[in-house]
Amino acid sequence: MQKLFRFLKPYRRELIIGPLFKLLEAIFELIVPVVMAKIIDNGIVRQDTGYILRHCGLIVLLGICGLCFALTCQYLAAKCAFGYGTTLRKELYRHINTLSCTELDRLGTSTLVNRITNDVTASLSGVNMFIRLASRAPFLIIGAVVMVLIIDWRLSLIFLAIAPIVAFLLWFVMHKTIPMYGANQKRLDGIARRTGETLDGMRVIRAFSRQKEEAKRFADDCADLEQAMLAVGRISAVLNPLTFVIMDLGIVAVLWFGGLHVDTGLLSQGDLTAFANYMTQILLAMVALANLIQILTKAQASSLRVAEVLETPGSMQDGTAVPDTSEEEAIAFEHVSFTYQGAGDTALADISFTLQKGQTLGIIGGTGSGKSTLASLIYRAYDAVEGEVRLFGKDIRTYSLDALHHCIGTVPQKAVLFTGTIAENLRWADANATEDDLHRALETAQAADFVDALPYQMETHLVQGGRNLSGGQKQRLTIARALAGKPAMLILDDSMSALDYATDAALRKALAACRDMTKVIISQRATSIADADLILVLEDGVCVGQGTHTELLERCTVYKEIYDSQMQQ
Repeated sequence: MQKLFRFLKPYRRELIIGPLFKLLEAIFELIVPVVMAKIIDNGIVRQDTGYILRHCGLIVLLGICGLCFALTCQYLAAKCAFGYGTTLRKELYRHINTLSCTELDRLGTSTLVNRITNDVTASLSGVNMFIRLASRAPFLIIGAVVMVLIIDWRLSLIFLAIAPIVAFLLWFVMHKTIPMYGANQKRLDGIARRTGETLDGMRVIRAFSRQKEEAKRFADDCADLEQAMLAVGRISAVLNPLTFVIMDLGIVAVLWFGGLHVDTGLLSQGDLTAFANYMTQILLAMVALANLIQILTKAQASSLRVAEVLETPGSMQDGTAVPDTSEEEAIAFEHVSFTYQGAGDTALADISFTLQKGQTLGIIGGTGSGKSTLASLIYRAYDAVEGEVRLFGKDIRTYSLDALHHCIGTVPQKAVLFTGTIAENLRWADANATEDDLHRALETAQAADFVDALPYQMETHLVQGGRNLSGGQKQRLTIARALAGKPAMLILDDSMSALDYATDAALRKALAACRDMTKVIISQRATSIADADLILVLEDGVCVGQGTHTELLERCTVYKEIYDSQMQQ
């Protein structure tokens, strides 16, 4: 957890004062057996009722003070722990948003969700319990040992004999369970991933009647986690019973030999009672310490997973320049190559082309040919491995990512909408966009007709992912969202696949009217890009042809085969 200590700096006061109050509670708790010894030796033996009542009142007062100290510590511990957890979650979420797609692909969505929820919760629980028990349990143990040494050093040898056994037991459990907790969190990542895939693909699963198979796979994952949790639980479960057994045997030995000391006059009855009480306090403190170690063990494993994400550097360096969208050169690729991290094959190889402001670039090719990869280099989801990508006349790496994304409207392959109203979704690119701006964007995206026909129009609420809309409606809304920001460049990554031919043609005509906006259109349909000023034909990451529709029909075999096959349908 030491890697995350910097997030505790704002709560240094609580970290110091909280344990001090627990220390005071422990001190008052250590005084109680001494008072009880006096009641037995001076009050009960002499039958002094007034003495007994006064000292019983003192015990009640000590208890009330101890309760007040405990409640104060609980409040400070909760304030520190949940403040730490909130700060950690915010920083973790902020850091994740600074990572490039390369790091996000490597880490995975399910593990990031698990770390920002379960792992942070385990870490803050460790902080909470540390403040509440880290000072109290050791001080009670040490204080009680000192007191038993003062009362009768011979009897205290019994405790000194069993202490190493309990210490070894604590070390053994901690040594075994720390790696197991980390492995279990990874299994939980797998279950989260499986759950996400199942929920996202529920329609596909039902279409292929794979419910039983998927349920079995999920059950197998849960059973694997269950067995692993039981394994770590079995090891942890022996801690408390064995600690109780060892300490109880110690108390039995104390009472046995202490009774002999009372008979010989070496020890009073009150002192023996106090001695037994101190041994009980040591027992309870050892159990509390054992529980604390278990919690801290889990917190340590979870904190390491959180720290791993925070220590993952973003491979993409942010620039400082702001794009000058008045430049005539809109996009330029010079011998650009790209390979996904961990992939053996090159996704793009030696791509070169230039597109001027206001022109339209069409990209076509078979599945896996690198179309979306090329588009992702334009809006800098990834950086080229070789060559140079220029936007608006400058190397794309010199631009601020915020400024770059502000002037580029991107519509990905998968239409993604968020919970909220249609208007709220459309204002993602420009929070200050007026209703007229939004309506113009809807008209250009050919979405105005169906939005106006809705009962609440732009105030219609969308469920998660926009599942209350059809595929074509979602695609048109995502296009309208990109247009609402009035971008200098629009990238449509196969974003018209769900549209019928008439809507597709009307959309292309509306986009053609936006003469100052540079367009990049990726499509499987040759007709969707036929009017583009420049068309790139990709095959296995290589540009096998570029030019206009007419030029490619004459000299690019791949493009002609695609076009002819579609025209014959």
